[in-house]
Amino acid sequence: MTLLTVNETINEIVEEFDYFDEWEERYFYLIEMGKNLEKMDENLKTDDNKLRGCQSTVFFHFIKNKDDTISFRASSDAAIVQGLIALLSRIYNNRFPKDILSVSTDFLETIGLQEHLSITRKNGLASMIKSIESAARNSFTA
Repeated sequence: MTLLTVNETINEIVEEFDYFDEWEERYFYLIEMGKNLEKMDENLKTDDNKLRGCQSTVFFHFIKNKDDTISFRASSDAAIVQGLIALLSRIYNNRFPKDILSVSTDFLETIGLQEHLSITRKNGLASMIKSIESAARNSFTA
């Protein structure tokens, strides 16, 4: 299976969210995405991998792959946040650092997340994106 480009993936996500008329349906879809996310190894849920700036507990573990792409495993104790992780995983996982750093987060507004997430969830989402971008920047020196 060929990995879609970042923009193709974002367009696919926008289309999926456009399918739903009500925000309650979009939340449910987001939660379902989180339920289908590959489970993070319990050994990776350490204090070093704990993300700061999130209201709920979130763990992120980054790996630089042999082909120089970056992948991550992440987990949260909150269903909505787990769904956000699944969403970010589709966009950012197994990408080259330059592709990660070129992603425009405008799609968050397009699908309505900026408008419908609470302030604390928006802050947590921003922290997750910053963490992914930081891992991409750091991979240039690793």
